[in-house]
Amino acid sequence: MTRLIRLNKPHGVLSQFTDKGTAGSGRPTLSGLVDVPGVYPAGRLDRDSEGLLLLTDDGRLQARIAEPKRKMEKTYLVQVEGLPDAAALTALTKGVTLKDGPARALRAKLVPEPDWLWPRNPPIRVRPSIPDCWLEVVLNEGRNRQVRRMTAAVGHPTLRLIRTQIGPWSLDDLPPGHWADADPSLARRP
Repeated sequence: MTRLIRLNKPHGVLSQFTDKGTAGSGRPTLSGLVDVPGVYPAGRLDRDSEGLLLLTDDGRLQARIAEPKRKMEKTYLVQVEGLPDAAALTALTKGVTLKDGPARALRAKLVPEPDWLWPRNPPIRVRPSIPDCWLEVVLNEGRNRQVRRMTAAVGHPTLRLIRTQIGPWSLDDLPPGHWADADPSLARRP
């Protein structure tokens, strides 16, 4: 039977089970959060990003979720520096040029700071003279640090990034560092 797990990955945790970085770096990994043999991440979430990460023991399901050609939508809650205007939001959806080519969001909009948001450890840097706000950004691709590079390209660097949904699976009320089983059959739905 296929196993699929929803994990709320905390900031600072690598989205892999072993740290292949500098010897003795001691960076936290998924092994400190998920003690389920045989599951592997379906996709990645940067070390400095938080939120939904899916893990499975089924290679076909892993590919269906993670492969760019599948175009599975991913929703991000993004705290950015400054207050993006309509032109900046339009640029995100029309497309921006990054070093590795054009990138565009399916949707990007201003949203209020969610009331369910947990504190980040460490907290983001706060500069009293520069306001910040929250965006909801939806992509159907996932290149390295893509959301961060896109918001920077429109003049609003990302301060905090939380993935809230991958396809039909969402973070819901899962606390940081916790996991729960998910329904793998949802991957078959259109």
